[in-house]
Amino acid sequence: MSTDPIESSVVTSAGGNAFAPYIQIARFDHWVKNVFVLPGVVVALAFEPAPLTPALLSRLFLGLIAFGFVASSNYVLNEVLDSPFDALHPIKRMRPVPSGRVKRAYAYAEWLLLAALGIGLGTLCGSAFTGTLVALWVMGCIYNIPPVRSKDLPYIDVLSEAVNNPIRLLAGFFIVGPAAIAPASLLCSYWMVGCYFMAIKRFAEYRMLDSEALAASYRKSFRYYSEERLLVAIVFYGCAAMLFLGAFIVRYKLELILSFPLVALVMAAYLSIAFKHDSAAQAPEKLYRERSLMLAVTSCAVLMALLFFAELPFLHQLFAPTAPINHLPT
Repeated sequence: MSTDPIESSVVTSAGGNAFAPYIQIARFDHWVKNVFVLPGVVVALAFEPAPLTPALLSRLFLGLIAFGFVASSNYVLNEVLDSPFDALHPIKRMRPVPSGRVKRAYAYAEWLLLAALGIGLGTLCGSAFTGTLVALWVMGCIYNIPPVRSKDLPYIDVLSEAVNNPIRLLAGFFIVGPAAIAPASLLCSYWMVGCYFMAIKRFAEYRMLDSEALAASYRKSFRYYSEERLLVAIVFYGCAAMLFLGAFIVRYKLELILSFPLVALVMAAYLSIAFKHDSAAQAPEKLYRERSLMLAVTSCAVLMALLFFAELPFLHQLFAPTAPINHLPT
């Protein structure tokens, strides 16, 4: 009888149900990340206002479900191909694949089935939205499958995983169906925000393993990373995210500048979590337990959503150019 509380809970949760491990590796609890699709919806409605008709709401619901299935397809692939490394992790070794409760052939079938189901549903939301689902699935392959397997490459691992963020933004944008595409400055900011979160996750993982040898055996990129290098990367991604966001705000929606203090608070609060023992930053789907962070995120999201539709002329007057502007000859 195992005395490991984590192992015991996993065995108990399986409960003899042959399907439970396959449901577990699809990580349906990670669908909470689909909330990052919603800002794309808000941006699209701000640029091209449209009534929230039943048709739009049903398309949004269907789009989120389709996106979730494709994301779960990527999670299944990740679980299978990461299992040799997860077996070396003190907690992840009890996941369904490394613990031997999943047949790989069935898991690969599940991977393809979930992708087909998600992309098939996505076609009901239009070709542009379907394109984002295909891009999400392809990036999952690039991230996980050798010989590319970008997750093994330092810095490239973060950049390639975080590119799912602008894909989510575009997905929300195309659910609404505007003719134009989301601004490049906003897409870059969303990408760098994703890099910021992912680098913090890496930092928390590295600290938790507490052994360079164990870290290097668990994740190949950790053979190069160190706490110092990861912290420098976090600062870079955070600065890049805010600079791109500033470019978007100045160009498209100056009212959003009022949200900057809350945006900074969210980023600071998220970084502080990485220093906690067994940090929730390692499992973003569990961040809801961090009440102060959730309060900051909710307040920031609500304020930004309101500011997207607000018109505040005094801000444009306040931030109007006051220094001479020398125009270059054309």
